[in-house]
Amino acid sequence: MKRIFDLFFSVVLFVLFLIPFILIPIFIKTTSRGPILFWSDRVGKYNRIFQMPKFRTMEIHSPIVATHLLNNPNIYLTPIGSFLRKSSLDELPQLWNIFIGDMSFVGPRPALFNQHDLIRSRTLRGINQLRPGLTGWAQINGRDKLSIRLKVQLDEEYLKKKSFLFDLKILWLTVIKFFMAHDISH
Repeated sequence: MKRIFDLFFSVVLFVLFLIPFILIPIFIKTTSRGPILFWSDRVGKYNRIFQMPKFRTMEIHSPIVATHLLNNPNIYLTPIGSFLRKSSLDELPQLWNIFIGDMSFVGPRPALFNQHDLIRSRTLRGINQLRPGLTGWAQINGRDKLSIRLKVQLDEEYLKKKSFLFDLKILWLTVIKFFMAHDISH
C-alpha cells in the first residue's frame, strides 16, 4: 500500500508542481554558474548508495559535507539558494527517487555517504532496513536542529511505530511545518 501511495502521489505532485519545475531551473541558470541539479551520493535501504538530486542551492565550489558541518553555510548559497532551502523547493527533484523506489515519502532522511557516525548508529538499530524518505519523524521533530543521537532515536521510534496511518500523520505534520517554515535554519 505504501509503494502504491508513493507511485501515485509522486506523479500527482510532479504535475501539481510543474510550474516550479519549469521556473526554478531558469532562476538557477540566470543567477549562478553550474548545473541545475546537484546529485549527491546518499545511503538508502540496507545502506545501498543511490544518487539523490536536489535543485542546486550552493555554489559549485562548496564542500560536499552536511550543511551543519560548515562554519558559515550562507557564504556558499546561490542568490536563490536560501529561498529554495527555506521553502523546501530544492527537494522537488526527489520525487524522481520516490517514483523509482529509492525513496519513499516518509522514512528517515537519507544520510550523505560520508556521514559515517549517522550510518553506523542507524545500522546498529536496524533503521537501515527502512527506505529513506522525503520527510520523516525526525524531520518534523527538529529537522536541522537535531543532534545525530536524537535523530537516530526518532528514526528508531519511527521504525517501531511505522504504519500507513503514522505515515499519514507525519505527512500532515510536514505540511503544517512547511507552511510555518519551522525548524529550518538555512
